[in-house]
Amino acid sequence: MDITSETKTIYEFVDKGNYHAAMNISISALNASRRNDDQTAVNVFLGIIKDIANIMATEFGS
Repeated sequence: MDITSETKTIYEFVDKGNYHAAMNISISALNASRRNDDQTAVNVFLGIIKDIANIMATEFGS
C-alpha cells in the first residue's frame, strides 16, 4: 500500500469537509495494513483517524 497516496486522498476529503469518506478510507487502509502485517502503516492510519476526530471535535464540539 502506498501510504503517501492514501494519506493524500484522505486529506482531500477532510479538506472538503467529507469526514465520513475520510474516516471510511482511513479504516479501510488500516484494515488492509493489518491484513498485510504492516504495523508501520497501521500506526500511520490510526494517527490519521485520531487527527480526523480531533478536527471534527474542533469544528463541531462545544
